[in-house]
Parts: sequence; C-alpha cells; structure tokens
Amino acid sequence: MTEFILSAFADEASGKLEEQIKALEEEDISLIELRGVDGKNCADLTKEDAKIVAQKLAAHNIGLSALGSPFGKIGITEDFTPHLQKFKASLEICKILNCKRIRMFSFYIPGNDYSLYKEEVFKRLEQMLVLAEKENILLVHENEKGIYGDTDQRCMELYEHFEGRLGIAFDPANYVQCGVNPKAAYELQKKTITYFHMKDALFADGSVVSVGNGDGQVPDILQDVNRNRKGQVILTVEPHLHVFSGLEKLQSEEVQHKESYPNSRSAFHAACQAVKKIIF
Repeated sequence: MTEFILSAFADEASGKLEEQIKALEEEDISLIELRGVDGKNCADLTKEDAKIVAQKLAAHNIGLSALGSPFGKIGITEDFTPHLQKFKASLEICKILNCKRIRMFSFYIPGNDYSLYKEEVFKRLEQMLVLAEKENILLVHENEKGIYGDTDQRCMELYEHFEGRLGIAFDPANYVQCGVNPKAAYELQKKTITYFHMKDALFADGSVVSVGNGDGQVPDILQDVNRNRKGQVILTVEPHLHVFSGLEKLQSEEVQHKESYPNSRSAFHAACQAVKKIIF
C-alpha cells in the first residue's frame, strides 16, 4: 500500500505567508509547494527573503515538497538568457529553503508546431538539468496546456529523452483541458510519476472543479497508485476553484453547483477536503 502525503499550493488560501501557514495547520498538512509569498513569486525571492521564509516554515514544522516555479513557462522563441539567469538564482534559493525539487515546464510552442521547436526545447531543458544536478536538485516537469509537454505522449518523450533525469508532476486537470484522457495518461506514465497535483476539470468546458467531481478520474487513479506503489507518494492540492465574493448573498442552487466559493480560504478548504475524502 501507498502512504499518501499531502502538500498544497497554500498561496491559494492567502497571499500572506503567515496565513498560508495557518491554513496548512488547520488542514493538517505539513508540506507546501511554495509558489507565491507576500506578493512575490518564488522565482523572485532574494536570499534574505528565502531565509525569512525558511525560518517561518521551520518554526511550524512545515517542509517544502517543491518550489512551484514558473521556469519553462515562456515562449520557446523568447530570449532564454535572462530566464536561465533567474533559474540559476533560484537554485541558491532552494538550498536556503532545503528544497530538493523544482516544478517547471517545457516552453510555450507557437502555432502548435512542436516538431519545429523540439530540438530547442531539449537544448534548453538540458542546460537547466545540468545546473540543477550540480546542486542535487530534481527538476519536475508538469504537463500544461500549450507547452511542449502538454500531452502524455510528449511528456513521456521528454522523460525518455533525458533518461529519467527529469521528474514528472502529473496534473489530471491539465490533461482534461488538453483533451487527453487522464487515466490513459496515467497508465502510460505510472512508472515515471514523481508526484501528483490534485486538481480536476470538466471536458465540457475545461472548468476546474474539486477533485472527484470532474473528468480527471482521480479516485480510480489513486486506487491504482495505492495498489501498485509502495512507500510515500506526495499529492499536492492545487484548488484553482472559482472564488465569487457575492456568493453568500445568493441562494440559487445553480450557483452552488458551479462550485463557487465566498473567499480563497473556503475554496482551499473545499479542495483539501475533497482529496481527503478519496484517500482517507
């Protein structure tokens, strides 16, 4: 059996680190995938910022499952040099935070012309991998709409090309939004997945819903994980649920069924509870 360990993008509960920590504690989650902190993206943190973040997290016994970075989330035709320089700086931030993984992407491809830019994608990822490996940090690629690795087939192509040097963050909602069957993608990638993002969506319009209420087949996937993987597997809650500040004034059943929430904290709670109902 698998020991599922919960992490979360707590910046979806609040932009303030103190409130993120409070939300994690209230949800009984001891890991964070750090993305937004007090108005800054994790890729923009200075060394001093990172030291403060590290101290606050350590005081509450919260560890990092990954740095939820935006690296690789630029156009493949954009100048890579400044992006790579910022990536180098983030490796130093990871060391301060005692973080061993960076979530990243494989560049937006214009006109869906994947074959034309394939070699440039590989070239850029190789440069990033070499730098990360020197610091003993694992780069973990997330499937995302519009990037090179947006389908299960191209994600596997990346994994196989780099011979397992590149980790895999499996996001079922993103596959739904790309028209890919998440269960089929899981079957293809099941032996290569590093960790999972807990997010779900509908094929009908791509809208994100709480896990288990969409077409991501998350319960079936996690049941298979539980049967076939031993040890710990991280599930990172990424709500992306609609927050509608006027919801509390409405009584319409139609509005309630759209999974709108009155504030970010309630949406975060709903997302965490949906995952817990599946695994506990």
